[in-house]
Amino acid sequence: MNSYKFPEDFMWGVATASFQIEGAATEAGCKPSVWDTFSQTPGKVLHGDTGTIACDHYHRYLQSL
Repeated sequence: MNSYKFPEDFMWGVATASFQIEGAATEAGCKPSVWDTFSQTPGKVLHGDTGTIACDHYHRYLQSL
């Protein structure tokens, strides 16, 4: 396998999408997003999947620290 060394000044970055990560759309006074509402409409999303729990980062973020 070939390896690659990144330059010293290479800047790493990450990104997430709250719908895919957070879950807990209605906790702590939050309101559902347009996508939360849309995805809970029967027949709109394959298998009826929603972001209601997602990765549950809202409740599990301390485990990442």
